[in-house]
Amino acid sequence: MKSNFFKISFLLAIVFLFACNSFQYQETNRFYKNQAKELIKEVVAEPYAVVDSVNLIAAPQWVGTTNFDLRKPNFVIIHHTAQNSCDQTLRTFTLERTKVSAHYVICKDGTVHHMLNDYLRAWHGGVAKWGNNTDINSSSIGIEIDNNGFEPFEPKQIESLLNLLSVLKNKYRIPETNFIGHADIAPTRKNDPNINFPWSLLAQKGFGVWYDPSANISLPNNLSTPYALALVGYDIKDTTAAILAFKRHFRQDSTANITDADKSVLAQLIQKKLGVK
Repeated sequence: MKSNFFKISFLLAIVFLFACNSFQYQETNRFYKNQAKELIKEVVAEPYAVVDSVNLIAAPQWVGTTNFDLRKPNFVIIHHTAQNSCDQTLRTFTLERTKVSAHYVICKDGTVHHMLNDYLRAWHGGVAKWGNNTDINSSSIGIEIDNNGFEPFEPKQIESLLNLLSVLKNKYRIPETNFIGHADIAPTRKNDPNINFPWSLLAQKGFGVWYDPSANISLPNNLSTPYALALVGYDIKDTTAAILAFKRHFRQDSTANITDADKSVLAQLIQKKLGVK
């Protein structure tokens, strides 16, 4: 009896140790690797002409160019998670049914989760538009910051974010004007990263544009507010939503009225976009 007892105890101990040492996301990491392998097959496959559907005359032999590299992201889109913890967000981004993801998640203690290779397309922007770009996901890196949408951002989060943005900007040569928020590209659906986000600090570090609060620049008389917003990059199909997105980002305000001071900010943003000194 004692012998059996010790055997069972030994087996239970092994099971316990294995359970303690197992990683919660081993299975989803395995899925990631398998999915990446399938995409690699697409990338390394020889290009071919689609001739059946459009009557193209295919060349008898494939000739591959020698001049190419990987596509690089040109925008960074900043989000808040609108959830209650990093663990909850990691769980959300590892469930296939949610159909949402991001390249990076930054927790309240400053921990950075790099969830997706920067060269791959994350599903973070959704239906979105900035200027003439209507497929933001294909040209951007998505960064989610653990924040429920109503609380201040933690200093350690912002420190990690600034360090990450510096790496991304230098690595991919991302223009400073192309660091924007989810609400900027989807004003009718989103409000993140909300009015608590320190956009002015980011702009001081070279990530995004800002304005001179003491300047008093008027919009030209023939330039309407909606058209000015469009020149900045906003989708103005819903003018009120575009105004709200602009006010949240640049004025830390959630009202839809436009003041002379707001128009001065718009004028400065347009000048910066056009490269006017």
